[in-house]
Amino acid sequence: MQIAIVGNIGAGKTTLTELLAKHLGYEPQYEAVEDNPYLEDFYNDMKRWSFNLQIYFLNSRFRHSISLQHKDKNIIQDRTIYEDAYIFADNLHDMGLMTSRDFENYSSIFESVISYIKPPDLLIYLRASVPTLVNNIQLRGREYEIGIRIDYLSKLNEKYEKWINNYKEGKLLIIEKDNLDFAHKPEDLGYILQLIDRELNGLFK
Repeated sequence: MQIAIVGNIGAGKTTLTELLAKHLGYEPQYEAVEDNPYLEDFYNDMKRWSFNLQIYFLNSRFRHSISLQHKDKNIIQDRTIYEDAYIFADNLHDMGLMTSRDFENYSSIFESVISYIKPPDLLIYLRASVPTLVNNIQLRGREYEIGIRIDYLSKLNEKYEKWINNYKEGKLLIIEKDNLDFAHKPEDLGYILQLIDRELNGLFK
């Protein structure tokens, strides 16, 4: 069984991954942000480093996804390979921060590798408004994230909504993050666990 958690920067994916892994007894798989050698450069000069960053993410996520498929374990994953293409690369192209030539090259590579990836059994989308995202980003205090612009987060939210509305690869659970504080309120986490249990049980009906 594989559950994947998706959502914008600061939506609470890592926190929810950690909590669900503990309560469900699943093996957590986190996004290795600190290991990406392009991330800080990208935030300093998005246009110069966008293609490099996205290719690094795509290769890293592809290798990781393939390794997970060979594990005979229940896994809960923080972010997916789909977001690299449908959210971040697409948005960079829209904003003029990735050239059409680079975007077409990237998209072609993505289409080649995605055929080898098995979709998650359950995709959880953490939907959060921009004020919630900004607040969470400020609270965790990652230096390279402090300068992220509000319009950038807003555009990413639009991309997430478009992708989720057209998601057909498997089971989907949408959680409204603005109304929940699962990190500090056990009843909110319990509510999410109930929703997941309902979805997972439905997989075997």
